[in-house]
Amino acid sequence: MSEQAPEALVEPFWESAARGVLSLQHCSACERFIHFPLAACPTCHSPASLEWRTVSGLGTLYSFIVVHRSRFPAFSSRLPYVVGCVELDEQIGLRLFANLMCDSDQVEIGMPVEVVFEQLGEIVVPQFRPVVAR
Repeated sequence: MSEQAPEALVEPFWESAARGVLSLQHCSACERFIHFPLAACPTCHSPASLEWRTVSGLGTLYSFIVVHRSRFPAFSSRLPYVVGCVELDEQIGLRLFANLMCDSDQVEIGMPVEVVFEQLGEIVVPQFRPVVAR
């Protein structure tokens, strides 16, 4: 297994986000998406078959929490805010945690969501918002 620094593993994710695109690691050997990025596929253990692929950014809210105290200065002015676990449409079990851009009284498990991007300081952060209809 190859050793890579954590920053090198996540760099393509942040570079894609800066372009307004949601990209995730994908294993071409077993056809599975991987998130969080790893040096080898956790399913088939292949290190050579990993590539970055653009995903739709569409998904379903799997779970969520409402944050009332934040350790992150960029979000402190937004308290309370909602963090959701979003299952992406590309693969069952492919889930990302991200800020949900809606009030906590609008959140419902199972609701469709879509990715949006916001500049926060020096990085562009993928977040999700409710989708009216798909």
